[in-house]
Amino acid sequence: MAAISSFSSHPNPNSNPNFISPMLQPYLEQQQQRIQSDPPPDDVTRYDAVSDIYGRDSSAATNNNSPIHNPNPDPSSISPMLQPYLDQQHQRILPDPPSDEGNAVSENGSINSLTSTNNNSTVSNPNSNPSPIKLLHLSFNQDYGCFATGTDRGFRIFNCDPFREIFRRDFEGNGGGVGGGGVGSVEMLFRCNILALVGGGDSPQYPLNKVMIWDDHQSRCIGELSFRSEVRGVRLRRDRIIVILEQKIFVYNFADLKLLHQIETIANPKGLCTVSQVAGSFVLVCPGLLKGQVRVEHYASKRTKYIMAHDSRIACFSLSQDGNLLATASSKGTLVRIYNTQDGSLLQEVRRGADRAEIYSLAFSPTAQWLVVSSDKGTVHVFGLKVNSGIVGSERSSSPDPAATSSSSLSFIKGVLPKYFSSEWSVAQFRLPEGSQYIVAFGHQKNTVVILGLDGSFYRCKFDPGSGGEMTQLEYHNFLKPEDAF
Repeated sequence: MAAISSFSSHPNPNSNPNFISPMLQPYLEQQQQRIQSDPPPDDVTRYDAVSDIYGRDSSAATNNNSPIHNPNPDPSSISPMLQPYLDQQHQRILPDPPSDEGNAVSENGSINSLTSTNNNSTVSNPNSNPSPIKLLHLSFNQDYGCFATGTDRGFRIFNCDPFREIFRRDFEGNGGGVGGGGVGSVEMLFRCNILALVGGGDSPQYPLNKVMIWDDHQSRCIGELSFRSEVRGVRLRRDRIIVILEQKIFVYNFADLKLLHQIETIANPKGLCTVSQVAGSFVLVCPGLLKGQVRVEHYASKRTKYIMAHDSRIACFSLSQDGNLLATASSKGTLVRIYNTQDGSLLQEVRRGADRAEIYSLAFSPTAQWLVVSSDKGTVHVFGLKVNSGIVGSERSSSPDPAATSSSSLSFIKGVLPKYFSSEWSVAQFRLPEGSQYIVAFGHQKNTVVILGLDGSFYRCKFDPGSGGEMTQLEYHNFLKPEDAF
């Protein structure tokens, strides 16, 4: 079913038509200063008319008979809900993690939690309902320093290192139907007060076809995007909102919620989509229209690249931070492939195992030296990568780290023996209880991995890049029952 996108800001409590939410005001001023001092690339220029990313007029966005319409027909007008966002950087709810040359973080660093000052908030006492919490959603923020959970009552935000619950918002359910408290998707925007929420569970807080923009300083939704079918996922950048439906993806400008681009995909019930986060470069990856195909959008250079990554359907993929490297896994789950997003070439192939598995999560390290993988087999694998993300597109590294990936000792006759015997295997592993789904990322401390489970488990582990083998568990918590930490 075709989707429609619309924006409607919630009623202004001050009934002042010129009112601008204090939540977003700061970001616009900083953005404007940045634009004046350092003009942005093509992909972040301000659109004065509704057009697609390649400069063509988008009749679908301007034709009143089209299922897609421009929510702000006046290109000079900015929705009051997001006006503050253009004037200043989002106010942060958490400080940036302290680092030592980009990797280490202080063990005794403190994190300040955010508490709502709105006495009329719909947030209820988190201890008022003693019944068990049902976890509906789990995701990292863009720098993997925090993670968010959606529950049948609301959502919670946690810091990874040091582990700590930052805040929670439990909604007062109405006993069923919309408004019941369930949040099925939570997308953070780095460490600021703006989040994107989608209802979920048996009693969703919001309709499943809407993306709600939540301002935690006001403890309320300040805007929404509405569609004709259920939302499968949301991704945020500082300049873009990406909404994933079953067979469509919509890209909006964050400043004024103008529709910039729409993409058709093969059936995508898991809401697969990933975007790069480096300023000045916007790369988006999503399923293509064919089984096993991925589509790569390079918005800065206005190029689209299709990659036939696998014979089976795509199960999972991940981008390096700069968008140069793409890791993909199919529904077979035996191999993970690394591609150059610039030209679509296959750079490396690593083997998770010999039997089929469902890959839940893939993540690059900040320098793209390592790749971590989780699956339903209960083992987290760390692979060494031979390709330097920074030189992709020019020349490949000719001297990989000898400890990067364990290759079979029979690789010298790989032309004779089956491919399995010359496979590249993981450097380090960590065993987990089977029966739960886990997502993974690299920690801010060097050679550490963070593992989150839908059973409420939080692990932080360390691997030895030289000797490899079993990872060392540094920390464990149950974030649904913090008192159970040990």
